[in-house]
Amino acid sequence: MRFNFTGLLGAALLASMPFLGGPVMAQANVLSTQSGSSSSEATVLSTESIRKGFAERFPGIEIAEVNSTPFPGLFEVRIGMDLLYTDVNVDYILQGSLVDAKTRKDLTAQRLEKLSQVSFDALPLELAIKQVKGNGARKMAIFEDPNCGYCKRLHQTLKDVDNTTIYTFLFPILSPDSEVKARNIWCAPDQAATWRAWMLDGKTPPDANCATPVDTVLALGKKLMVQGTPAIIFADGSRVNGAMPLDDIQKKLDAQN
Repeated sequence: MRFNFTGLLGAALLASMPFLGGPVMAQANVLSTQSGSSSSEATVLSTESIRKGFAERFPGIEIAEVNSTPFPGLFEVRIGMDLLYTDVNVDYILQGSLVDAKTRKDLTAQRLEKLSQVSFDALPLELAIKQVKGNGARKMAIFEDPNCGYCKRLHQTLKDVDNTTIYTFLFPILSPDSEVKARNIWCAPDQAATWRAWMLDGKTPPDANCATPVDTVLALGKKLMVQGTPAIIFADGSRVNGAMPLDDIQKKLDAQN
């Protein structure tokens, strides 16, 4: 399952609009037809102005960062893993793709891909359930909820993937029962076998109690802006949200060699 954060963001923005004295939001694809840059001082002043204007117009929505773009006078506003664009006065909001017309590159997609990257070596793998298949040479980490249907679909696909080490971060976000199952799986004598039995065969994990890293993993997921499950992180730092077809998984793993 994945959260539709963009939908929530859009609703929050629209809810704020009646106080603005007129329409301020446009749905559009912005095409870059020229490059431009500002001095560092001007950029700092602009970002401060945008933060202030955004807070006034859309109270309660927290901005992660503001950056300039190649489009003169257009600024990128990041809210979580969502990108919006605005002018320096926050008179207009654009939600869509910023495209460089000369190179045909989707600058928004490139930026989102960069934001989603994770340093695999920095992951606290000791907090994950480890499964080794074959020689285990290829690596991937997955944030999963025990009750996530897409996660179970992914595990059916992974049955046909060999020579891989899979690290599962239990990320119970869907229901209280998810937390119970995460605890029972983590505290089982054989975590990997219990996890596979549940995800592949629907065998309910027996009750077990022990200290778990669930709260730490939830905090980690928030830090990495994991918005739903499954969230797959490959050894090269790239991230894919949702279940993947077998061929796509094999290609990503083969690229590690």
